[in-house]
Amino acid sequence: MLWRPVGDSRACAKLLAMFQKLAERARTSEIDLRLLLPLLLSTLLVQVVTAILRITTSYRAVELNLSLVWLGVIAATFALFPILIAVSVGRFIDRGHDAHTSWFGGALFLVACFGFAFWQSTAGLIASTAVMGIGHICLMASQQMLCVRAGGPRHIESAFGNYMVAGAIGQGLGPYIVGWAGGAATVPPTHTLFVIGLVIAGLSLAVILTMRPARAVPHEAIGEPVVPISALVRVPGLAAVVIAGVIMVSASDIILIYVPLLGTERHIDVKDIGWLLTVRAAASMVARLFYVRMVELTGRWPLMIASTFACACAFAAMAAPLTFWPMVAIMVVMGCSFGLATTLSITIVVDMTTAGARGTANSLRIMGNRAGQFVLPFGAGLVAAASGLAGLLLVIAAAIAVAAAAMYRVRPTAR
Repeated sequence: MLWRPVGDSRACAKLLAMFQKLAERARTSEIDLRLLLPLLLSTLLVQVVTAILRITTSYRAVELNLSLVWLGVIAATFALFPILIAVSVGRFIDRGHDAHTSWFGGALFLVACFGFAFWQSTAGLIASTAVMGIGHICLMASQQMLCVRAGGPRHIESAFGNYMVAGAIGQGLGPYIVGWAGGAATVPPTHTLFVIGLVIAGLSLAVILTMRPARAVPHEAIGEPVVPISALVRVPGLAAVVIAGVIMVSASDIILIYVPLLGTERHIDVKDIGWLLTVRAAASMVARLFYVRMVELTGRWPLMIASTFACACAFAAMAAPLTFWPMVAIMVVMGCSFGLATTLSITIVVDMTTAGARGTANSLRIMGNRAGQFVLPFGAGLVAAASGLAGLLLVIAAAIAVAAAAMYRVRPTAR
């Protein structure tokens, strides 16, 4: 008598039916899953590499016996060239070259990782950081506009929510890898971490190259005149949101740079510092999972103002001489508020501009972020050198609170 796996056959049939339903849903969905899925995977990988490189750069600076001021200079280099090219990148994307810009950015990221891994000097840190900054603005500006294309006019919030969740996962995995490699050491093996970043950057570029350009420039942009920068800046409320985003992103960047130094000051080992940054990224991810529902309940502007103010409170609390577990609780609040505010800063800007100017407006927003990342880390190095890391955290908290107050003042009456 022949044995027939009847149960297995039925299970396979059910599994096949499930995949057929998923395929049918993908064909009929307004969301372009063929674009969105590789976009999410590449976003995750890019954020993993970014987190590894930024954290490991701080530890490499410790190995080279560089001062806090030099660390601020290196961090500011990340933002210098993006400030100069942001508008050009946005105009290029608005002409239908979102995927091409992503390809170029992914290639530059790979070059930067190679420099970090094999040019082990102060000059190498500065040059590789500069190349990474150019690649980063190309990737961020293009990926966010690819989100708009993948989501379509009715599903932008959903596409951006998934995009930011993927980014948060990557931001959490990066510090975890650093902590895993460093263990209980005060300084992790920086060369090994840079090589790991190089390998992951190669994988991300392979995924990025699978994303195809749009067949044509979006029909909304055809025939429309080029929107002047001055007109974009005068959109009511836009400047307040952009400035708030600048301060939030710069503050997050500073935390990524200075928390390792805070750990050495408070005698917290590399593994626990990695966990702190991973907790912050995980909290951002959880907040972004509920992003669409929270926007539906409260509206974009009230949620943006509340999350910005909560982030200010978290930075102020971090300045206190706390032990590890209270710092974990603060990182949860900081991660949730940062995850919501940064997502909202993108969707509000996209919503407030026309289709033919979205790439430019978004690049201006990123340019503002990079300007903040150029000025604030250098200023942060001076403040930290003068008043210590606690003083730096209090100054950041005050700046974020002022940004929240400014948005409250100019908020639109409608949600």
